[in-house]
Amino acid sequence: MTDTSIPRTEEPFDEEKDEAAARADEAAELAEDADEADEADSAEEGSEKAEGAEAKETSDSDLFRQSEIAADYVEGLLDILDYDGDIDELVSGGRPMVEVVGGRLQPLVGQRGATLEALQELTRLAVFRETGSPSRLLLDVGGYRANRRKELAAVAKNAVEKVKEYGESVRLEPMSAFERKCVHDVVNALAGVESESEGVEPHRRIVVRPAP
Repeated sequence: MTDTSIPRTEEPFDEEKDEAAARADEAAELAEDADEADEADSAEEGSEKAEGAEAKETSDSDLFRQSEIAADYVEGLLDILDYDGDIDELVSGGRPMVEVVGGRLQPLVGQRGATLEALQELTRLAVFRETGSPSRLLLDVGGYRANRRKELAAVAKNAVEKVKEYGESVRLEPMSAFERKCVHDVVNALAGVESESEGVEPHRRIVVRPAP
């Protein structure tokens, strides 16, 4: 009978690969959880956040270091893909950011920002590999996120107008965690309405309803 079992000598290598993959998956999940936590915070207008003190434990210098690591990683990607762009690293709103500006960058954004979201996860994993900590890094390419915020502000205000006019809840189309946070921020700044997310990714969406 033929022995099809994996040789014992290969097991340590396989275990190392599995462990590395598990770490990468965990980092991605933690980063996604951080995005959803930001969204949840946005959805709770006026709530006091006990984790605020914990957030301050990560100093601006640590956050800027994360943005520097991310910028180096993105620069390497641009070189490989033969794209030209100016890269800025900064800290904004208590989170590291990297912005890429230049022409011919639309392929890095993709439809509805899908490629951009994937690149952001890769960049966060690069930071995790370097620092050992999950990152809430925000990556923007060609000003996409800034423009998308404006579009989502209009969508949110339109939903609020319908809620106030008809007194009924309005369900928006499925959105990413970043997009949902943008909508929550706008709705929570207006009186008489509230917002809540429902559903499971990638079909998670926002419901805008009259405030009780």
